[in-house]
Amino acid sequence: MRSRVHRHLASVVPELFEDQAPAVAALSVAGSLGAEEKRPVLPPEFNWRDYTVMLLHVAAEIEHSLMVQYLFAAYSMGGPQVPEARRDDVRRWQEVVLGIAKEEMGHLVTVQNLLTALGAPVNLDREDYPWGSDFYPFPFTLRPFSATSLAAYVVAESPETWSGPKADEIKRVAFESTGQYVNRVGALYSRVDAILKDEEFLPDESFHAGTLPYQASWDEWGRGYTRGERGQDSGNVPDVKSPELLVFGVFSRDSARRALHEIGEQGEAPDADLEDETSHFNRFLGIYEELTAWPEGDQALVSRPVAQNPVTEHRLDESEVAALGVAEVTTSPITDPVTALWGHLFNLRYRMLLTDISHAFRLAGPVDNGGVLTGRGALVHRAFAEMYNLRALAGRLVDLPLERDAPDGPRAGPPFEMPYSLELPHHDHDRWLLQRDLVQASRLLTDQLLSTDPSCGGDPYLVALRESDQRALEQVEHILSRKGCTR
Repeated sequence: MRSRVHRHLASVVPELFEDQAPAVAALSVAGSLGAEEKRPVLPPEFNWRDYTVMLLHVAAEIEHSLMVQYLFAAYSMGGPQVPEARRDDVRRWQEVVLGIAKEEMGHLVTVQNLLTALGAPVNLDREDYPWGSDFYPFPFTLRPFSATSLAAYVVAESPETWSGPKADEIKRVAFESTGQYVNRVGALYSRVDAILKDEEFLPDESFHAGTLPYQASWDEWGRGYTRGERGQDSGNVPDVKSPELLVFGVFSRDSARRALHEIGEQGEAPDADLEDETSHFNRFLGIYEELTAWPEGDQALVSRPVAQNPVTEHRLDESEVAALGVAEVTTSPITDPVTALWGHLFNLRYRMLLTDISHAFRLAGPVDNGGVLTGRGALVHRAFAEMYNLRALAGRLVDLPLERDAPDGPRAGPPFEMPYSLELPHHDHDRWLLQRDLVQASRLLTDQLLSTDPSCGGDPYLVALRESDQRALEQVEHILSRKGCTR
C-alpha cells in the first residue's frame, strides 16, 4: 500500500523508492545516494512553500511513527524470562530506548513549530499499518525489541558518512528484517534544509514570528530535562543519562534551519564526531553491539513474547487483502475480552495525548496566570500525565494474554491504534466539548474494567485514574462555563 504522498515524491527523488536488490553491494552504496546535495526539484501541483509544508508533514509522521515504534520496543523489554545475570543490561537498554522515544517527542513538537511558523496546520497524524514506506525509514511495524528490529533503527538514524564492513552487515540485517532498504531519516531533513536556506524558494516573509505565542516552548515541554545537556544520571538505572528534549521556537529562516540542524544532529552522529554518544545512532549502535555479542539463546530472551502489531478491532483477512491488492496484513487481533478492554483504554489515552498536544497549538499565552493553570497550561499538564498513563497501561498489556482461552500464549502489548480523526472542531467551545467527551469515555471504560474483571475490583491504578478523570472533568467544565467560551 502506497501512502498518498508517494505520487508527489517519487518523481522528484526516485532513487529513494526504487526496489533495492538484496545484494551486499547494493546495500553498501545505497546510503550514499547524494540526494541532499542535489538542487531541489519542485514537483507538479506545488509552489515552494506548499512543497515545504508537505515535506514537513512527512517529517512529522516519521517522527511520530519512530516514537511509537521505539516505545513499543522498549515496553516489550524485560520480564521473568530474562536471565538474572542479564537483567541489569536489559533494564539499562530499556531506559536508553525510552529516552530516545522521548526525544522523538521533542522532534515531533518542533516540527509542529516549523509548520506553525509557515502558517500551515499542525500534523500529528501517522499512517496505520500496513502501509508503504516511500520517504519513511521502513514499514511501520510494532514489534518486540530484538537485534533485527534494532538494526533497522540503527540504519534509519545513521549519518550519510557511515560505511565499512560493520555498516554493511547491519544494513543487511535491517534489509532482511524489513524486506527493503532502510532509508535514512536525515535525507528528508537535508532536503527541507536545502529549500529553507535559499531565499529564492522561500522569502523571509514566509516565516511568521507572530506565531511564537502559539508554538510549543522548551519551558513548557522540557520539564524534568536539563537544557543543553542530557541531564543527570537516571534515578532508577545507573549510568543512564536523562533524555535531552529539544524544542525550538521558529520565527525566521535561521531559527528554522537551526531547529532542523539540532534535530538531525541528535538523531545522527555529527559528521565530525562519529563517536558522539548522545546521538540516537550511536546509542542504538552501542546496544546492538552489546546484544549481538550475547549467545543467540540469551538474545531471544530480551523481550517478552509480545505479539506483533496488536489490534483491538477486526482487520482484513487474506481474501479481503487479495481483493484490494494491498500489502500483507500482519496484525494480531486481541481476542481476550478483558485484555481488549485494556487495549481500548490504551488507545483512548493515546488519542487524548495527541488531542492535548494539537489543542495546545490553538491557544496562545503562558501556561499559568498567577499560579493558576490557563487552558493552555492545563493541556500541557495533561499531555505529560497521558505519557505516564501510556507507560502504566503498556506495562499491563505486555503481561496480558492476546487470545481468549490461551493464558499461556503470546502477550498482547500496547496497540497504539490511531483514532478515527485528529481534526479539532473550529470553535474553541467545541474543542473543550471534545475534551469532555474523551474524559467521559475514559470513565466509562474504567468503570467497565472495574466491573468486568474481578481482579480489577480494587485496582489502585484504575481507582487513581478514575479520580484523575474526575478532576479533569471538573477543570473542563470550569473552562466551558467561563465567559468567552461561547460560539
